[in-house]
Amino acid sequence: MKRVSLPSDRPVRFMLPLLLLGIWTWLPEFSEAHLQDRIVAIVNSELIMLSDMKREFETEHGRLSREHRGIDLPQRLKTAEYMALTKLIERRLQLQEAKAKKIEVSDLEVKQALEQMKRQGSPLDITNTSHVETVREQLLLVRVVDLHIRGNITVGDSELKRFYQEHRDRFALPEEYQLSQIIIQPRSSDGLADALTKARRAMDDLKRGEKFEDVAMQYSDGANALQGGRLGWVRQGELIRAIEQAVAPLVPGGISDIIESPEGIQIIRMDDRKPKQFRRYEDARREIQELVYRQKSDDMYESWLIELKNKAYIEIKFDQAAEKAQPQSVRSAQ
Repeated sequence: MKRVSLPSDRPVRFMLPLLLLGIWTWLPEFSEAHLQDRIVAIVNSELIMLSDMKREFETEHGRLSREHRGIDLPQRLKTAEYMALTKLIERRLQLQEAKAKKIEVSDLEVKQALEQMKRQGSPLDITNTSHVETVREQLLLVRVVDLHIRGNITVGDSELKRFYQEHRDRFALPEEYQLSQIIIQPRSSDGLADALTKARRAMDDLKRGEKFEDVAMQYSDGANALQGGRLGWVRQGELIRAIEQAVAPLVPGGISDIIESPEGIQIIRMDDRKPKQFRRYEDARREIQELVYRQKSDDMYESWLIELKNKAYIEIKFDQAAEKAQPQSVRSAQ
């Protein structure tokens, strides 16, 4: 027998609605009567069966089989099987901890959760015993994680300010451009050459010192031509790539070269630009608090899982049964 330390999976999320929405993916979609069941792991005094692992693995098996072909599929499937077993072991450890801490979930709470999920479109059935127990387990997981993690996290103002300084770009507002344009749209599929010729005449007028507004009124096909082609303010990243690249180096008053874009043939003037600005700490504080809290929660959750595994007896029997346990598609691929 061997004691194994397994890698932890992603933390259990604390937001109940998100947790509940994912519950029905655990439910059996096939008959276990056709499985040749066997033990794949022992967690303290509890057994994890092959049927449990197949149920956990089934959705991911289907996804991998659809998305991958060839010689790497068996290895991907094997890795996913071990990850499924890891999740089962971690879940079992947490449920055992909930039992040890005498955490309970009432029938009324389970019923209310099922009714909420039903309103959200879940196929779970309040009269199905398996569905009821699945929801009860998930509520227990939420509660035991809250006990060990959520209730023990404190976030001080100094931590928030340090996070803000270390991740300042995360709270930056993009640069803004105030633009005007001359846009010439080809009249037909064969009209690109004519549009380019017209754009070159407009550019020549601009180079001779004609006012941009007057040239826009004369040549532009845009709806804002009569307003001198003014587009107003736009944020960096909101423009199509060709326009963004053309205007990025311009200073206020600068005029771009002729640009061919999906919208037509364009000439852009940079009227004004606002540099990238940073949100004040006070304005971003709530968002920072959520980010720091989530980071600390994840770190504490991972540490807690490691602690549960280190003090538990875990025996993996999956290796001995793996060949027989593999789906037919895996065996044939090998």
